[in-house]
Order: sequence, then C-alpha cells, then structure tokens
Amino acid sequence: MVHCSGLQTSSGGGDSQAKSCCSPSATRTDESNDSGLPVRDDVRAKISSDMLALPGGRFLMGTNYEGAFTQDGEGPVRPVILSPFLIDRFTVTNELFQSFVTETGHLTDAERFGWSFVFWSHIPAERFTQLVEDTVEDAPWWCKVPGAMWKCPEGSGSDISDRLRHPVVHVSWNDAQAFCRWSGQRLPTEAEWEYAARGGLEQKLYPWGDKLRPNGQHHCNIWQGQFPQEDTGDDGFTGTCPVDAFPSNGFDLYSMTGNTWEWCDDWFTTEKDVAQATNPKGPSSGQARVIKGGSFLCHKSYCNRYRVAARSSNSPDSSTSHMSFRCAADRA
Repeated sequence: MVHCSGLQTSSGGGDSQAKSCCSPSATRTDESNDSGLPVRDDVRAKISSDMLALPGGRFLMGTNYEGAFTQDGEGPVRPVILSPFLIDRFTVTNELFQSFVTETGHLTDAERFGWSFVFWSHIPAERFTQLVEDTVEDAPWWCKVPGAMWKCPEGSGSDISDRLRHPVVHVSWNDAQAFCRWSGQRLPTEAEWEYAARGGLEQKLYPWGDKLRPNGQHHCNIWQGQFPQEDTGDDGFTGTCPVDAFPSNGFDLYSMTGNTWEWCDDWFTTEKDVAQATNPKGPSSGQARVIKGGSFLCHKSYCNRYRVAARSSNSPDSSTSHMSFRCAADRA
C-alpha cells in the first residue's frame, strides 16, 4: 500500500503513533468559505430546545492520573472559574447539519479540497483500491478518500440516510465555525467543554465516574478488540452511533466521551497559564485547535483519550470520519 508523504499526523503532545489513531491532519492552505444566511424559525427553536444552561462556577480542570498522556498537557490539576453558559445536549447531527447546508449552500473543507480521511475498515473491501488514493505513512489505517465528506462518509456510494441522528463527521473547525455563525452559537472553550463533560463530578476519569463499565454496562462508544485490526463492537457499534445511544451525564449531556472527537474554540498548547483562572480561552494564536472526548476508535491499549481530561489537536481545516462538534453560547 502506498503512503502519503504529503500528509502528516496531528501536531502537539504525545508520541506521533499514539496521535495518529486520534486524528490525522493535512496542511491545506486555502481560505474557508462562509455563510451568513439566517436560520429558519423552526430550526432555531429546535437548536434552542436542545441547549442546556449550566451554572458555571469553580471546578478542577486537568488531571494527575497516572495513565494520562503528560506530553498532551493534560495536567496539572488547576482551579478554573467559569461564567454561566449554554451548551448543546448532543453533538451536531447529520440531520441538523443538512438543514444548515440546505439553507446556506455551505461547502465544507472536505468538499472544497475534494477528499477527507476515512478509517480503513469502514471502506468496502471490494472497492478499497478504487476508493483509496493514499494512506498516512505512520498510520496506514487512515485512508485518503476522494469524495469523502459529511453526506458521503465513506466516499462515493455511501450516504447518511440511515445516520441522520448520528454526529456529522468530515467537518473541520472552519466548518464548525461557519455553522455557529449561522445558528447564532459558538464553539465551547476547552474549559467549558471539560466542565460540561464532568457533569458535576470532581476529578473523575469519565463523565459517569472512575469505572469504564460500571456494572458491566457500556457507557460510551469506543473500540473493543485489537486496534486497528478488529473492532468486535461489544458496545453495539463499530462506527459512529446515534448521539443519544448511551446514558447522559449528570448535566444531562450525551456522548461527551467516545463516538466522535469534538472541536473546541481554543488554540492548542501544552503550556498552561495557571494565572488565567477565570474563563480561560487558551493562547491567542497557534497551529492547531483543541479536540476533546475521544472517538469510536479509542482503546486503552493505544489511545486512551476517552477520558474527560484527555485532549488532542488538529489543524483547523482538517477533517476525518471521527471528528465532529457541539455548540455553546453565552448565557444572558
């Protein structure tokens, strides 16, 4: 199989192999398009009804967990104070993103560049050589697939007709920003996202506690089996799942870990400004944006980043079959 010399794994903390299962990225130097059309009243009502008001206040961000990826800048544990804010209960779905595209005509970065990254086992074996143009050198399970985009997640011949309640994928940070401009929302900061994911619990590994499978029950969509060869799908899924497939956390927010990585507003850095303790927003510039939550590809043996304090990054115009977003808003 050929390798993509022009593609690179995500920059930032951690070793490159562990990162490459999280989110491959490619440097693409075109400007993102924009959309400024108003949202329909019925769609706006749906968006508003799916947002929850969180009180904010003081919480402990980060982790000192012994299994943390220290190179990713997960620590130190530090007190953070947040103003009250609103956040989506669910990741943005294919159905909602389709409304956005229908109303605005927005072209995603994947569409404009003509390709996106797809995980190898989700590509039909009989069409693999036809669909795959290249692979990432250090992570050959990531395939460059021309035509892969939000409504054709595995490239030509695939569609989302049976995945309308799944999170939209193949969306870049730029695309998420365009959606927010349309919907009247914004992306959450990393601090807001982590506070929301914790669901009122303090310093727990997951949104529900410290045990991955309390009482033997799956609480998120991640990888079971040997990565990257086989996902047994013991949790019921081997790809994305509906946004409400698993129980919500203490704040009634769904799929805060697993299923898909979620874009945050912040530029990524491993340096922490502990003096910026109130409503931190990260550095003023950078090369990559923060992503949080892990995905259906995460596994404890390879990419244990489905913990609430775990973090990774990707370039703002990158897209993959396991990155999505949810929105936030200021609370009046």
